[in-house]
Amino acid sequence: MINETKEKALEREIKFDQAFELVKNEVDRALSASPHIVRKYTKHLASSMGKFIRAVSLLTCSEDRDGLIPPDAIKFAAAIELLHLATLVHDDVIDNADLRRGEITLQKKYGKRTAVICGDYLLCMAVNLAASVPNKQDYLDLEMPDYMSRVCLGELNQHINNGNFDLSVLQYLKIISGKTAALFEASFYGGALLSEKNPDMLKKYAKIGKYVGMIFQLTDDCMDFETTEQVAKKPVQSDYEQNVITLPLIHAFREKDEFKQKAKNGIITRDEINDTVLSTGGLKFTRMVAKKYYEKTLKLIESLDAAAGKKSNLKSILDKAYRVF
Repeated sequence: MINETKEKALEREIKFDQAFELVKNEVDRALSASPHIVRKYTKHLASSMGKFIRAVSLLTCSEDRDGLIPPDAIKFAAAIELLHLATLVHDDVIDNADLRRGEITLQKKYGKRTAVICGDYLLCMAVNLAASVPNKQDYLDLEMPDYMSRVCLGELNQHINNGNFDLSVLQYLKIISGKTAALFEASFYGGALLSEKNPDMLKKYAKIGKYVGMIFQLTDDCMDFETTEQVAKKPVQSDYEQNVITLPLIHAFREKDEFKQKAKNGIITRDEINDTVLSTGGLKFTRMVAKKYYEKTLKLIESLDAAAGKKSNLKSILDKAYRVF
């Protein structure tokens, strides 16, 4: 009876709350009902799912003027979450991370090789799920493989620039526009495709998603300096230790050349990093950049041809990305 209700819901437009539950059920089903050989690992991942902010974004953007969500949005949102999960599994391998969302990481518990293969499997699951929508044109228009490639290229660009103490602000923004912002852009654009036909409006949704992703990453950059592992539920004070150069540190290097030279020589401590980032205004600068994206995003949301409730919900997502400022 319950399955019949879900199937009927997937055949008609529904309200947000029901759609969100269906997305979570779809992700849980995909992870818990994987082939036996991989099920132990995907079940472990199912126990530590996040807040589904990308799914929320996609569902919100797919709402029509009556606040109803089309069926294809359910599978698209679930696919985006699986794709995001795959990137996290791979990130944890690269970073040798022990903790993710308060739980032990897959690579820590089962080993790096297993984690890499499981991450690859999740990528395949995400594409298959998105492609399973009845209206195949919706999947083709989403261009999900293109977004996946942008995420991968962003990650590779970051890896190539690990330990690059001369990394510029523009170079860094280009990196995060791929590795973080591309998936947010896919979420906003994918949802809008299901509710909006005006090409100019679709471009605005895509840009809103990109900007939200940029803000989200810049917020995360500051959190690495400002919060605890207990609050973040993942390792903090660790970007530099992983040779990842983020915006607060880039600004500190620009403001204090002798500090950059010491970093190049490998003789700076974590306390010195924290003190210098603070004294040179690295966090303040990062907040300023995030605020510029925030203000541009607000203007774009206001310019959308959408119901007031939908605009309000989009602003709420924006505020969550801007959460520590």
